[in-house]
Amino acid sequence: MLSPARLTQLMMESIFILLGALVLWLGVTGRVYLDRHGLPMLILAIALIVWGLVAFAKPVTRWARWEKWNRGVSLVLLGLVLLVMTRVPFVWVPKLLMVVGFILVTRGLFASLMIFRQS
Repeated sequence: MLSPARLTQLMMESIFILLGALVLWLGVTGRVYLDRHGLPMLILAIALIVWGLVAFAKPVTRWARWEKWNRGVSLVLLGLVLLVMTRVPFVWVPKLLMVVGFILVTRGLFASLMIFRQS
């Protein structure tokens, strides 16, 4: 049986999986309606990269090291892909959205597996 804290973490990771599936579906269907050249997109990309680097700097216990790496790498990758998305031709944007969705789904699945492994 999962503890309440682990169950909450599992719910959060399922949200990442669902969000990733939604973004992946948007990329596959090509329904992209966002201002990728605007300042908010650039701020979001930089904030995700910084947030991912901060995740690496936080001290954690030995058993939570993989969670920290999963969190940090996924945030840095998301920020980098969003940063690239602001500068590429529009034809590439759906493919990059599929990459973003794949990163989110992979992060959620990997973290969920780690939660079940530790319980």
